[in-house]
Formats: sequence, structure tokens, C-alpha cells
Amino acid sequence: MRKIFIILSLIPTFLFSQAFVDFLPTNNGELVNHRYYSLSYSEQHEQAEWVFYEIKNNRELGVVIRKDNFRSDNSVSTNSATLSDYKGSGFDRGHLAPAHDFSFNTTAMSESFYMSNMSPQHPSFNRGVWGNLEKLVRSWGSNSNVYVVTGPILSSCISYIGSNKVCVPEYYYKVIYDPSEKKMIALILPNIKGDQDLDYYVCTVDNLEKRTNIDFFPGLEDKLEKKLESKAHKEDWNWIVTTTKYKTENTNLATQCKGTTQKGKRCQNKTKKTSGNCYHHD
Repeated sequence: MRKIFIILSLIPTFLFSQAFVDFLPTNNGELVNHRYYSLSYSEQHEQAEWVFYEIKNNRELGVVIRKDNFRSDNSVSTNSATLSDYKGSGFDRGHLAPAHDFSFNTTAMSESFYMSNMSPQHPSFNRGVWGNLEKLVRSWGSNSNVYVVTGPILSSCISYIGSNKVCVPEYYYKVIYDPSEKKMIALILPNIKGDQDLDYYVCTVDNLEKRTNIDFFPGLEDKLEKKLESKAHKEDWNWIVTTTKYKTENTNLATQCKGTTQKGKRCQNKTKKTSGNCYHHD
């Protein structure tokens, strides 16, 4: 029985391409493989130190509607954070790998709602600059397959929430690599309302690696890795969001309202309004 368990536990890894496996960042936590993304879970901070996935330009997004199926991740051996940890905290259950990037089928969408893919984000951050960055990265992926690493910087916690003491990170980051164009970019954003243009948050990958103690894209050839990670490379990327490949883009895919109730909880209404608010909060 033990041998069978070990074999089954390794199956998700084989569903990824060899390039995906080679590009996985180094992990200080527990490596967990789901069908469409991998993560490194930090038990100390009760969240992932990174989530790694691919945006493929041949995947049609918006095929399935978002369903807020938040739940604990049983694949984490020490158990993930729970919904109750976030209840009444004043922080959003912020996606690290965004649900919209996994709207190409029901399994992918469902996987994006594991609590291991959540981190406490200030509402104005999650629904503002962070969401704008997610749209921009999706735009980059609609034109060329890209690999994305995203996560919190866990060396600095503002506070802790819930009975599991979930760290509230002071900063979040993303690293995006386009293998066809051989270009890479990294960004660090504070967990507060952001008023700057997105290119303001760009940093070198080398700097981010020092702050996180993570080696991003270790499978790259050394010379290329040094070239890509030592400079910011702002000029290599388009900072205007272009049309992404949404099946229902022109019909405004229904999403959960961005508003909050009088008790400070997230509004449960669905909306197709471009503002992101339902009729109560518009």
C-alpha cells in the first residue's frame, strides 16, 4: 500500500511539461503539485511562499464562470489555513494565482480556490493595483506563453490573523518569464492601496531573490539567467493591457461584487458591471 501511495503522490508532477518542472523555484516550504499549478507552502506563515503556473496563449479564458469555492487544501500535509482564519479580519482572501487565469476549465477554476493559494491582502490593494497587475500579466500571456511566479515576501509580517496565525505580508511579488522572447521581469508591491503606474514597482530578480531566499527559474542556463536577473528590463514589456482571449469578454463575465457589507464582509452578489460593483454598491 505504501508503494502505491508514493506513486500516486507523484502523478501531478508528470502532468506538467519538463520545462515547467525545470523552472520550478527552489522551495523553503512543502512542495505541493496540483493539476494546473504548483506551490511551496510555508507552515510557519500558513500560506504559500510562491505559486508557480503557466499562462498559455492557446487557452481560451472565460470558458467557466467564477465560483467562490474557497476551501482548505488537503494536499498540504500540515493542513492549510482555513476560511475561519480570515473571517472578520478585515483582509481579503487574496488569490496568489488569480482565478481568471484558470477560467479555461472547471477543474482549474476550482483548484484556484484552495486556501493554500490565498494570502491576506488589504481590500484596496487586492481590488486595485494587484488586480490591475493580474490583468496586465494575463495580457502578456495572451500573446506569448509565459511562466508566472507569485507570492508574498514572508520575511516581514504586518500582523497575524486567525487561530492559525496567518501572516499578513507587507509586500507581494510577481516574476514573469517569456521563454520564446527570452525576457523576464519582477515586481514588488506593498500591501496597501497603490497609486503608482505598474512599472514603478519593477525591481531586479536578483534583488527579489535576496529578499525572499528563493532562486527563481533555476533551470535556466547560467549565462542567460545572469543576464535576465541582474537588470530590471522595463523596456522589454508592453505596459498597456491588450485584449485577452476571453470567450465571454464582450458579455462581461459575472464576478463577485467588490463591495463590502456594513459588517465589513465581502458582498456575495454577482455582477457584470465594469465597475466590479453590484447595484447596491455602484
